Amino acid sequence: MSKRYTWETEFRELFDHCRKKYTDGVTDLRTYYTETNQAFLKEIGCQPREFFDFVEDYCDESIPTPETALLVAAVRRDYFAVVQGGIRSEKRLKPENLPARDLELGGFVWLPRILAKARAKLRGELDPEIMYCCGGDRAFLRRHDIHPADFLRAVWAAGEDDQRILDYLEEAVSG
Repeated sequence: MSKRYTWETEFRELFDHCRKKYTDGVTDLRTYYTETNQAFLKEIGCQPREFFDFVEDYCDESIPTPETALLVAAVRRDYFAVVQGGIRSEKRLKPENLPARDLELGGFVWLPRILAKARAKLRGELDPEIMYCCGGDRAFLRRHDIHPADFLRAVWAAGEDDQRILDYLEEAVSG
């Protein structure tokens, strides 16, 4: 089991380990994690594929950074511990159930999609084929100058109240 006081160090070491495997050309995700690594990811509420997606995007595009991945994981870890009491959800948000890319809410295109993904990310319910903080999410967040982890925290605070998210975005835009 990981050490709670230094979990971020373990996270970064695993990120670097996976980055090296990826840059060495290893593409079989099943070879990336030891049993200890898998137990660590489970403990922080992170799915192996979503961790890999952060590594892959960083290696291919230099974003999101390992620090961003850590901050996003920290929000999920806290939600997992505080709200879910360490109990994993069995639900999954499937790609076909995501709102369309061109849908808008309150004049914000992409907002319904990223909002559904953020809520599912918080609850650990993303299908392995869906990534919170994918290229489309990053474009939306960059356009509004919002860090991915900050957006997750705002979604956590808003619960299911979309108006609170709209208020948060309006404040970010007016800045």
